[in-house]
Amino acid sequence: MSMQGEERSGGELKRYQQVLKPSALWSLGSVVLALLGWMLVAWLVEAVRGVPFPTPYECLLNLWELLGGGSFLGHSIYRHLSVSFLRWGQGFGIGVLLGLAYALTAGWWEMLRRLTLPLIEVLQLIPGLAWIPVAILIFGLNNTATIFMIAITTFPAVAISGIMGVRSVDRKYVYAARMCGAGAGRLFLTVFLPGAMAHLISGLRIAMGAAWRVLVAAEMIVGSGDGLGYAIIQSRWTMDYVSAFICIIIIACLGLATERLVLLPLEKMTVRRWGTAHGI
Repeated sequence: MSMQGEERSGGELKRYQQVLKPSALWSLGSVVLALLGWMLVAWLVEAVRGVPFPTPYECLLNLWELLGGGSFLGHSIYRHLSVSFLRWGQGFGIGVLLGLAYALTAGWWEMLRRLTLPLIEVLQLIPGLAWIPVAILIFGLNNTATIFMIAITTFPAVAISGIMGVRSVDRKYVYAARMCGAGAGRLFLTVFLPGAMAHLISGLRIAMGAAWRVLVAAEMIVGSGDGLGYAIIQSRWTMDYVSAFICIIIIACLGLATERLVLLPLEKMTVRRWGTAHGI
């Protein structure tokens, strides 16, 4: 690589790292803006429709009581949170593993890719909620149905982004690794995974959001008496909208925490170790 190319790539890396660097001040500003918008909506709804709308203060008080061990629909908030996170983790993990396995195989085996990729693209177009009757018919009303829906919603996004990543790997690196004696496992870890990581992270972000949405909807319909989605739908019937808002806030915080604590560090590590999506 020429000196000019190295300088240009180094500049791209620095700019990319600046984009990824979170700012506490801007994050705080976003929270303040969201709270102000929330209070404005609450005031407008009560003024126009005469309907009490949960405020941030009411939700904070109720959340404090629940965190202190208060019962909510026969369980603690920790029980609802833990079972939802476990279901999401199982379904998301299965979908990611299957998507990675498919991407690695189909990305290298052209016949398989040509035969199956249209089917994967069709799967991606199907809304997660559309799988509810299929899940119920196959598994019944239980946790397995929820996990199935999350996995089948996660799989296409990871599979397609993984194929794009694998196909973007320069084949000369593959041939060079093979000449050095790299087996299938080492080839995956040292060539395909680094080359596909930028695309995979984008796919994981899309899949993560879709998996959370499907989880909540599935728990509303095929839940087993616990979970955040179940709590939200039951709060509707009991008119406990403050508790419903708390569950929504918890879901948003979980998604944000996963983004900031898992995906963002992974993206930074990818940029630092292997460069930007364009390569270094």
